[in-house]
Amino acid sequence: MQQTIAVIGAGFSGTLLALHLLRRCPPTTSVVLIERNSGFGRGQAYATGNANHLLNVPAGRMSAFRDRPDDFVAWLQRQAGADGTAAPAPGAFISRGLFGNYVRHLLEVERQAPGRGERLLLLQGDVVGLRKHPGSLALLMADGREVPAGLAVLAVGNFPPELPPGADPGAVDRPWYRPDPWAPDTFSELDADAPVLLIGTGLSTVDGVVSLLDAGHRGPIHALSRRGLLPRSHARRADVILPSQVPPLPTALSALTRLVRDQARRRVTQGGSWHAVVDALRPFTQELWQAMAHDEKARFLRHLRPWWDVHRHRMAVPVAERIEAALASGQFRIHVGRIRQIRDEGDGAAVDFRRRADGQEETLTVARIVNCAGPGCDYDRIRDPLVRDLLATGHARPDPFRLGLDITGACAVRAADGAISRRIFAVGPVTKAAFWEMTAVPDIRRQCEALAEHLAAVVAVSPPLAVPAV
Repeated sequence: MQQTIAVIGAGFSGTLLALHLLRRCPPTTSVVLIERNSGFGRGQAYATGNANHLLNVPAGRMSAFRDRPDDFVAWLQRQAGADGTAAPAPGAFISRGLFGNYVRHLLEVERQAPGRGERLLLLQGDVVGLRKHPGSLALLMADGREVPAGLAVLAVGNFPPELPPGADPGAVDRPWYRPDPWAPDTFSELDADAPVLLIGTGLSTVDGVVSLLDAGHRGPIHALSRRGLLPRSHARRADVILPSQVPPLPTALSALTRLVRDQARRRVTQGGSWHAVVDALRPFTQELWQAMAHDEKARFLRHLRPWWDVHRHRMAVPVAERIEAALASGQFRIHVGRIRQIRDEGDGAAVDFRRRADGQEETLTVARIVNCAGPGCDYDRIRDPLVRDLLATGHARPDPFRLGLDITGACAVRAADGAISRRIFAVGPVTKAAFWEMTAVPDIRRQCEALAEHLAAVVAVSPPLAVPAV
């Protein structure tokens, strides 16, 4: 008899958690890794086939294991040796698809590892519900199967953006609308001279511009957002501030903002860069977020979040250079304002928006609209069957800031009445409300290691449950 942990979602978060669970849990523990798609180990973020969609973190910081910090770079070097190409440096920005291959490689190695591989089951299917029984759980699959487990971890990743304001619900079926900037058909059957609108100006929009340029698109590329902020570029040269050099950090938002601005100005004056100041906050960001008062967090989300995002989550230098060139040529143009209405116009769409600068109305007529506004985070609005079931049964609830689900510091899911679950946990972007920074690989890696340690301790004292026959 074995205890079973079910991990729902086999993108980076779920796959990495499964690897750490197999290393830390006793031999009587099995892991069922469930994925609705066929591509285990990659997830949406790293499944792109475009080699110019680059990681926004250097290769040297992308290892899946904290105790093996050179693991990804070593894998890249082995790959380069096999095909005769030059090995990238640790400071290089590698394609996201190549990183997805690395994660898939780790999964395959684990499946073949003596003493661990036989405890890992990969199950393709869609989990649409979850039921609690005395001492166990049952995962309801879309095809009617039930998968029993002792513990379950939600590693569901990011959900598609919400429908743009001003668009009626039927817009999702219009030939000119695409809800996913990375889907294979997002830019298919598009005239090379046709105007395109990307809603949003974040990293998803950057990917969209790169995809269009790679496809030889000649027409205008518009981007529209409320503030018009593009992600900044990484520094052209290295500049590092050691954690020991970081001054005491206040948790009052105004004081913290002043400190960061003052430190950035001082760094630039000394010949360094503001990038180093922002990067120096990385080891302390989660602690700062958790120490902030509720009202301070609300102020940050309302006023400073867009500015933090563009300075914290930056473009790789080669990508930034392409974006800057497209802006300089006039092919890529950023509009700042609020969408008022989206309507059919000929074979495309007309987008009416109010400019932020002067309040005047403007209309863009385009052949295609791509929603790059970022993942949907308000779980009350997410239509995914598993999410709807979790909320309807009261097994989970949205967090007060609508960033994900309400999660404890130990990644346990909180029920509708606030009770802390002893069997349902979460990992990755769904936990953003509790940890704030939970999108980059270094953050998710640390979280997966901590959760695996916690669950290993849980199963060590839990009664066994039979491995599912599926």
